[in-house]
Amino acid sequence: MLKKILLYTVVVVLLAIVSVFIYVSLTWDKKYDDWPAPALQSSTDSTVIARGRYLVTGPAHCVSCHVSTIQEMEDSDKGLPIPLKGGIGLPMGPLGKIFARNLTPDKNTGIGRYTDEQVFRMMRHGIRPDGTASMPLLMPFWKMADDDLIAVVSYLRSMEPVENNVPANDWTFVGKAVRSLTSTFKPIENPDAPKVAPPMAPPSIARGEYLARNVTNCIACHTPRDITTFEATGPEFSGGMEFEPWPALSKHFDIDTTLWVRAPNITPDPGGVLAKFKTPDDFIKRFRLGRAIPISPMDWGPFSRISDEDLTSIWMFLNNLKPVEHEVGDIIFKKEGE
Repeated sequence: MLKKILLYTVVVVLLAIVSVFIYVSLTWDKKYDDWPAPALQSSTDSTVIARGRYLVTGPAHCVSCHVSTIQEMEDSDKGLPIPLKGGIGLPMGPLGKIFARNLTPDKNTGIGRYTDEQVFRMMRHGIRPDGTASMPLLMPFWKMADDDLIAVVSYLRSMEPVENNVPANDWTFVGKAVRSLTSTFKPIENPDAPKVAPPMAPPSIARGEYLARNVTNCIACHTPRDITTFEATGPEFSGGMEFEPWPALSKHFDIDTTLWVRAPNITPDPGGVLAKFKTPDDFIKRFRLGRAIPISPMDWGPFSRISDEDLTSIWMFLNNLKPVEHEVGDIIFKKEGE
């Protein structure tokens, strides 16, 4: 009798494993072609393009990732003009590796081959031009205001086209399973984005919240998350998310390849990092210094170019949050046993 029960259990487990494997194989690259695009159109107006340039090279930090090499990442951090031709492989731990897309208007390999509808749908709903879902958390622009979205795309379309054929993303089975079974890679259905962004001046809590949630993406990295599914595991902005080593980046800076990084708590708790900046000027001065930790995943280069008004707004918003007591530990650390 016991043998029959064990055999039955083994069969059930095997069937479950096979079922999951089949489901993941059939659904990990599901198409969402029937989703409508927002009714937005890029512009050739110089004022709109200038606004887009500010966003792309500053708070929206597109220039940090859409490059080809780590050296270009470093040069972009310093403010050097690097074509956003993409191609660099970004490790995603057990999920695999993704490759930054070519954002130049090249008609063969960049966004020049896509319509405005396809590009705006990608940014607003997280649906790639091929119909598959992207990872919205990496491009948290679904609630970016219409006027800012238009500015960003208008600037990208104004850049010099650069032909660079970027490889397809390389997903492991775990990555495909996460795409199939979790909300991380699902399109954003009803983002309810504003038509107009809160004004830059005068600085305001409303502007700061808009930026921190929808443009600078503070909420993504400074919220504790599961490093496989990226789903939140604790209060917003309370820190503690862990970033595993990127050996190629560490080697580039001649740094120990086993060092991890933690995002600090940026709520106004006395034990959080925000407490170091008593005034907006203190906050601005820190951002103007740029990158202090070479392997930090924070986009210090673009963020050092954010305007005084916008940095003040972010400071105001963060200080208006409910304090969360969360001791995250050392920012740079080693895992036990490594």
